[in-house]
Amino acid sequence: MSTVPALQRSSTSVTAPIPVPAAAGEHTAYRPDRRRTPRRTPGWWRDAGIVAFWGINLVVTALWVKGGGLQDLTAGTGAALTSLGRITAMISSALLLVQVFLMARVPLVERAWGPDGLVRLHRYVGFTSFNLMLAHILLITLGYAAGSPNGLWGTIVELVVDYPGMLLAVAGTLALCMVVVTSVRKARARLRYESWHLIHLYGYLGAGLALPHQLWTGQEFLDSTAATWFWWTAYAVTAAAVLVYRLGVPAWRSLRSPIRVVDVRAEGPDATTVTVSGKEIGDWGTQAGQFFQWRFLDGPGWTRAHPYSISAAPTADTLRFTAAHLGDGSAALAHLRPGTRVLLEGPYGRLHPGVRTQPRVLLWGAGIGITPMRAILEELDAAPGDVTVIHRTSTPDGAVLVEELSSLAKSRDARYFLVSGHRRPGAATWLPASAGERTDVDALRELVPDIADHDVYLCGAPAWMDAARDAALAAGVPATRIHLERFAY
Repeated sequence: MSTVPALQRSSTSVTAPIPVPAAAGEHTAYRPDRRRTPRRTPGWWRDAGIVAFWGINLVVTALWVKGGGLQDLTAGTGAALTSLGRITAMISSALLLVQVFLMARVPLVERAWGPDGLVRLHRYVGFTSFNLMLAHILLITLGYAAGSPNGLWGTIVELVVDYPGMLLAVAGTLALCMVVVTSVRKARARLRYESWHLIHLYGYLGAGLALPHQLWTGQEFLDSTAATWFWWTAYAVTAAAVLVYRLGVPAWRSLRSPIRVVDVRAEGPDATTVTVSGKEIGDWGTQAGQFFQWRFLDGPGWTRAHPYSISAAPTADTLRFTAAHLGDGSAALAHLRPGTRVLLEGPYGRLHPGVRTQPRVLLWGAGIGITPMRAILEELDAAPGDVTVIHRTSTPDGAVLVEELSSLAKSRDARYFLVSGHRRPGAATWLPASAGERTDVDALRELVPDIADHDVYLCGAPAWMDAARDAALAAGVPATRIHLERFAY
């Protein structure tokens, strides 16, 4: 290990294996045969997802055209507004289903995009769907009012009260409005994660309440056999994805072979390492660096899931994570008792050896974000000198897993730098104030001169990751070789 308060470059390596802390807290010699062949994620999977997304919207548009949508645009003001209201409703509904499907934890989709990419897509698709839904409501109302003797307000009352399923659709719209309002960045920042997540579940309710309105009054559902088959299939596939992957698979895995806490260890005053064991854990295809949603059946609050990355390479029957005490849930980990039952969802994430593209790798973590890097370092198949670890921390004493990282780095002939010190106030930088006048890019090149030839793995606080990513890009690392995971909601 090299402690680098001012970034003087140095490294430490040995050729003989040395004792390394094992997953359950005991000590054993590091065994290179524990490294497994990573599951590669083909790049074309993401391309296929993009093609499928646009294909769905193309089909929806074709159904609208087949239903006379284009002709209605020239049939008068009322018909034109109603036709535009129909197409906005159809695309909004399709995007709503895509949005739900994206977050259904379908393994192929997860591996292709990763949770970080899926969250961004989910937001873009969600806000687009919501805006189109508002446009649909406005256009349909104005279109019907243009041909009605009841005027605007009379038409609104007639649509809501007399049309089948409309009261349910109004309730669904209100549920979706609540979800969208609480998803705006400023509103989201004022809510606890648990509260935000509970409100967000109303999105499923909103989608469900809109379905009867579409079935009973939607022209595209009623006038075309092809459209009926398409929409029923889309709803069925989306519902099945949620039921199977969000509920069924996690429940089956956790209940079929009970998973229990086997070890709880303090990592200083502000972090805890927890190891769990179960007979079939080794069959889940977990890779180092991935994360799970963890629920501990130890009393009130067990229904709330917490995302923690594994901090050691998975074994045939154990998983281990290390968490900082950042909230009530993580602080309670220190009081867990061996034998506590655990419910798991996962594995999730693209922060693993399977996305690697280059022989040389930089594992770059800040604070508790170093934990997935420790797991990747243990499992990564690399030649001597090909791996560099940069461990960013506010104080050397507050750094977690330092001894394990140092031992692993020596046994793997990797370079390990501990960069400590508080950040410059008000500066968007990954560096400590002790770095002086060095720029982010110069400091990175000082530690890793050939950084442009590396894959870069990043994990830490969002602002720190942004600064680190910008430094890597400026130093010549292509964006496709920067792998990161964000846990901000």
